[in-house]
Amino acid sequence: MNIEEYTNFCLKLDGVTEGFPFDKSTLVLKVYGKMFALFDVDKFEGINLKCDPEKALDLRERFYGINPGYHMSKKHWNTVAVNSDVDDLMIFELTKYSYDLVFSFLPKKFKDTLN
Repeated sequence: MNIEEYTNFCLKLDGVTEGFPFDKSTLVLKVYGKMFALFDVDKFEGINLKCDPEKALDLRERFYGINPGYHMSKKHWNTVAVNSDVDDLMIFELTKYSYDLVFSFLPKKFKDTLN
């Protein structure tokens, strides 16, 4: 997977914006101001994704390339290694899961604007 392919996938999701709120190399993807994915644009080696705590633990046990979120809440975030035992399709699925999880906690007024 390459960075352009991944970023394009994310930006096609409803209500997604991108920015660099932390530094010049960490791209953050948000849905209505809430983060669901972030990664280093200079070294596209891993992607931090939001995850349900129980599912996060299960994924970490099943995949060598899924670890507790780097510089994030270890309970609610995973870092998914690019070009690991986690294939591209699974990375897209986990990204959509992260997006859906964050979206589910948005206020109704935001959700209604996207439907």
